[in-house]
Amino acid sequence: MDRRGTARTAHVDTFARDHLPPPDQWPQLRFDLPELRYPERLNCAAELLDGADDPGRPAFRTAPGTVWTYGELRARVDRLAHLLTGDLGVVPGNRVLLRGPTTPWLAACWLAVLKAGAVAVTVLAQQRPHELSAMCEIARVRHALCDVRAVTDLAAARVPGLRITTYGGAGPDDLLNRPASTAPYPAVDTAADDVALIAFTSGTTGRPKGCVHLHRDIPAIADTFSRHILKPCADDLFAGSPPLGFTFGLGGLVIFPMRAGACSLLLERAGPRHLLAAIAAHRVSVLFTAPTAYRVMLDDLDGYDVTSLRRCVSAGENLPAATWRAWHARTGLGLINGIGATELLHIFLSAADERIRPGTTGLPVPGWQARVQDPHGEPVPDGRPGLLAVRGPVGCRYLADPRQREYVRGGWNVTGDTYVREPDGYFRYLARADDMIVSAGYNIAGPEVEEALLRHPAVAEAAVVGRPDAGRGQVVVAHVVLKEGAEPDAEALAVFVRSELAPYKCPREIVFHDALPRTATGKLQRFRLTDAGTCGDTGPHPDDLR
Repeated sequence: MDRRGTARTAHVDTFARDHLPPPDQWPQLRFDLPELRYPERLNCAAELLDGADDPGRPAFRTAPGTVWTYGELRARVDRLAHLLTGDLGVVPGNRVLLRGPTTPWLAACWLAVLKAGAVAVTVLAQQRPHELSAMCEIARVRHALCDVRAVTDLAAARVPGLRITTYGGAGPDDLLNRPASTAPYPAVDTAADDVALIAFTSGTTGRPKGCVHLHRDIPAIADTFSRHILKPCADDLFAGSPPLGFTFGLGGLVIFPMRAGACSLLLERAGPRHLLAAIAAHRVSVLFTAPTAYRVMLDDLDGYDVTSLRRCVSAGENLPAATWRAWHARTGLGLINGIGATELLHIFLSAADERIRPGTTGLPVPGWQARVQDPHGEPVPDGRPGLLAVRGPVGCRYLADPRQREYVRGGWNVTGDTYVREPDGYFRYLARADDMIVSAGYNIAGPEVEEALLRHPAVAEAAVVGRPDAGRGQVVVAHVVLKEGAEPDAEALAVFVRSELAPYKCPREIVFHDALPRTATGKLQRFRLTDAGTCGDTGPHPDDLR
């Protein structure tokens, strides 16, 4: 199967499948490794739930000390699947939004949606009503399972026809309190190329892009990066900071450990100091987080026992060689650097152990190919900067989005990153090739923040740029022109943006101008804003309250 495949779909609701890009806009898919040649019928949830031979082995732990075995997880997933397809009326192919902090129940809901043949749309608990509304509109979401603690913004989104079912509450209608069958739930006989999930990523225009992934894609990321680079074993305990709404977290905290029959420690609070405490208390062996967190943890390592760690994965932003060397000097562990993308589900360039070279991302993960090319799609010589292009068993498929043609060119996925390929095959990151701001592992579209600022009645113009920052890679800086008569009030604008957007997107600095720099034709000159001064402190940023 090179493109869309020919297997019969199990979906009754075929919206997601019907809105895939046309076959000529798909990337070339490669299944070069024997382990990537999956059968035509495959339900990825059933595959993951069968990861442990012993149902008594732990699958999920929590910091308070709760433990779910694989047998208990399977029973809870089956009960949820019965409720989905019974009480809630979900049919195969329906999109089901999932929202809440990182808990075993959120993971169980994700597995139940997939086992029932529906399509999981996991979003961040931080996202605000208008963000949620846009995603529900794009994916035509009509069902939602939401942690009761995260329901307010989802309800405020006022999505037409959306049925919200909470879990974790006390009422009789709560998902976990409803009577349901305890019989095993037979997994829906999905095709390997049936849609399993839609993961949203920010676009440079601010309109989110729905990245569609198939049932075969879920084991594929485990059978490439996890199997060949991470090399987990059943006795490993995974932990990390990325939420399950990010595919970095979904892979590192659910898919990879379950594929190996291992256990994951799911943390609701996962800042750097929370991670250190969890590693010491629970003897975590595999850690997933961003370079920013590793830098912060270095300052507090002496207070915690981290000798249980054997694998530390860094992704989400570029890993500086200095951070790698400092971590290695303090712990003896080489950080496994990697680059992935929501469009490709997880990491496709990386290296581990003796193949690590600090200052580079690494080599193509087994099962993947990579090259550096010019804007016309022609490979460039080693040592010369160009656009990173990759292909493998997973590829970009935007849901009904014309930006598909920008990402997939000539059968390759063009990630928007500027890279150099060294003569010996290692890939070295230079910069983002677009206007995306990458701050502490979060991708932030400047135009989306600009749009939020422009919704404030005092703002006439806004331009948002990333400023280099030693701690976070970049920080968001907003440059604002006020309407006549308005008084500059950075704190008020910051509070307003925090009410409109997820906290990580909010500006750390707001700079006021009489006018923004433009060319003679009126085009904004963003590069001239990079070194602009600040007007003062905007108050504590939400990310600082960790």
